[in-house]
Amino acid sequence: SNMAQRRTLAAPRIPWALALGLVTLLARPTFCPAESVKCTGGVKVVPRERLFVSEPNPEWFGNGPNPDVPETQNWTNANWLKSRFHFNFAEYSHGPSNFGVLRVMNDDLVQPRRGFGSHPHRDMEILTFILQGNLTHKDSTGTQEILGRGSLQYMTAGSGVLHSEQNLHDEPLRFIQCWVLPRQRGLNPRYGSMTGDALAKASRVNQWSHIVSDVSGQAQTPVKIHQDCNVYMSEFNSETMGSERSERPELLLNPGRQGYLLCAEGSVQISDSLGEQHELRQHDAAELKGSLKLKPTPKSRTALLILFEMKDTSDLSGN
Repeated sequence: SNMAQRRTLAAPRIPWALALGLVTLLARPTFCPAESVKCTGGVKVVPRERLFVSEPNPEWFGNGPNPDVPETQNWTNANWLKSRFHFNFAEYSHGPSNFGVLRVMNDDLVQPRRGFGSHPHRDMEILTFILQGNLTHKDSTGTQEILGRGSLQYMTAGSGVLHSEQNLHDEPLRFIQCWVLPRQRGLNPRYGSMTGDALAKASRVNQWSHIVSDVSGQAQTPVKIHQDCNVYMSEFNSETMGSERSERPELLLNPGRQGYLLCAEGSVQISDSLGEQHELRQHDAAELKGSLKLKPTPKSRTALLILFEMKDTSDLSGN
């Protein structure tokens, strides 16, 4: 009876394989569903198919009609403009309004000899990344300049500014325009730029280049804005990058911080904190939550990434 009682009270045996699996599972970070980005170290891919594509009437921005045969004028799209909106903008109103302090990210393709006529802005930090062609900028502060690939144009719209953005050349122009909410309204308008020269390119090839930071912070960057928001850019070239994982550039997204990552060109693969792999193609984006080690693996010969890093928000609308 003593023996029978011991058998009854003895703990059930767990197969060693199951026990090992439980130990491994318990040792991993908290499970984070793929559709959620609120978990620590989470990655949520925003596929390009989810973006809103806008092709507005050329007359709305002071342009002439589209040519009957676009190809004969070196056009790559039938309409003068093709925009991909990541957040609610213009006629798009049924998607997300922002990601933290990032209010607008528009991927614009402007055909030759077309552009945006003079129009107003206020109370916004505006960043424009030129990826292809040449952008001619003119504004009410008296600034006028032409910027090519790798350049970054920035503007504090503040109390109000008028500006125009034109493609006055014979090749298509592609740029990413982003608006960041400033920490205060009514600032004095301000304009500046970072030229996309050989030095700028060398600073981002196969490494993360810190190009935008808070004007109130200590970081030394070519561009300063009125918000706790950093921007990093990296241009991967698999032919000049070492094959070892240790040679891939790494960027740490700290606890309490979040990021919005755009794959502007090519394709890459990134890992979340659980080791799950996520592929980003051209025009895809990803919402990121720290703590996260961002160490992309190029899946194409070249790739270009732009990362907006900011304070974590309790939800994605910045509340």
